[in-house]
Amino acid sequence: MKKVNIESFFSRLQAADPEPKGELNYANNYTLLVAVVLSAQATDVGVNKATKALFEEVDNPAAMVKLGEAKLKKHIRTIGLFNTKAKNVMALSRQLLAEFDGQVPETREELETLPGVGRKTANVVCNIAFGQPTIAVDTHLFRLGNRTGLAPGKTPLEVERKFVKRIPKSYLQHAHHWLILHGRYVCKARKPDCPTCIVNDVCGYKAKTTV
Repeated sequence: MKKVNIESFFSRLQAADPEPKGELNYANNYTLLVAVVLSAQATDVGVNKATKALFEEVDNPAAMVKLGEAKLKKHIRTIGLFNTKAKNVMALSRQLLAEFDGQVPETREELETLPGVGRKTANVVCNIAFGQPTIAVDTHLFRLGNRTGLAPGKTPLEVERKFVKRIPKSYLQHAHHWLILHGRYVCKARKPDCPTCIVNDVCGYKAKTTV
């Protein structure tokens, strides 16, 4: 995608939604981290349903450790891979207490030392919690990077690096949310809704839908 089209692409997304927000519910940086860890291979809607009562009871790592793994599992049993995720949440909570004074660290490198936290999760937390211009490449962003011509690549890391390099700095802060929402509701996997897409004419996708 040409620079002029990239500028137009993001200026239109910005005009349509100046302050985009993620769809996971959370109360603070810790509950955001937990929610993002739980959201792997799960829907935001499903995670929000499971964490509603949990986050009313637990909003810090000490409280999570006190709650215990068995009770945590009862809260999140409707989420896929809940057994593994429960172990990771308990382990990362203990590590936050032992190594970070109970606070969520601000760097991707530190976040990635926590159980269950990979690069994508760390990027989401850095962006939402700390306002860093990171790009978290999930299935939506990977698809959009390749489909639109914005950031073609064979791996999530390759796509992420191209996004960071090619997106104008003025849009980087919110680009991650704009792209996720666009991929979730417009540029969908099976059948993109090209006729209603506000960036249709600057998108490089050759097989655009017409109906």
